[in-house]
Amino acid sequence: MIPIFKKIIAQIPNFITSLNIVMGTLATFFAIDGHLIWAGVFICMASIFDFLDGFTARLLNAYSEVGKQLDSLADVVSFGIAPGAILFTLLEFSLFGKNQLIYEISANWYQWLILFSAFLIPVFGAIRLARFNVDTSDEPFFRGLPIPVNGLFWASLGLMLELPKYQEVLQVLYSTKNLLMMGIFFSGMMVIPLPMFSLKPKSFRWNENWYRYIFLIIALLLIAVFNIYGMVLTIFAYIILNVLFYLLKVRF
Repeated sequence: MIPIFKKIIAQIPNFITSLNIVMGTLATFFAIDGHLIWAGVFICMASIFDFLDGFTARLLNAYSEVGKQLDSLADVVSFGIAPGAILFTLLEFSLFGKNQLIYEISANWYQWLILFSAFLIPVFGAIRLARFNVDTSDEPFFRGLPIPVNGLFWASLGLMLELPKYQEVLQVLYSTKNLLMMGIFFSGMMVIPLPMFSLKPKSFRWNENWYRYIFLIIALLLIAVFNIYGMVLTIFAYIILNVLFYLLKVRF
């Protein structure tokens, strides 16, 4: 019984990762159907399971190569394909004012090119994860934007539709030009070799984590003041801070 029990325990992180995949798949389906708020909710739930599978693996000491690969595949679905579906639908709304079945879309070649730009997100996300899986440098920071952060950004754009507090901002943000620029920008950020700090501390000492504490303070202030809009601003703040730290040659 003991060996069987150990095998069951070892599969708990993989089960949690599977829930990540389920949430990402649901987010994709809802995004395609035009329900972007629910798509955003499911991506946020996927991010929770993404955190819990790693936490559980460390807690139970249940690491495996299968678990590592499964985690990457889950991230492609939840934080690559699902955000791509959100962007595709947002571009539909901006171009045609409505969500349609793909085979019913009447668009010229230029509009199709704009719509297909949404595919950059899952493609570049997969490239990022493939690089991560073969990286043996063991650096204490990320290279490029972590794909879950990308997922949360697009989830936030979906959730913001539930709280249209700043109509003028939304009209500008959801314009075709800005959506296209954001899609290209975040796709590129995932594969750029820019060092970006991790939020997982090895200790709580100030001298080792001061940049993390600064970011967390900024994030809490932005979310407290701007609510869901603060999530988008927080992600931009994370990128800006990392660019500044790179220019100032701050070591993580």
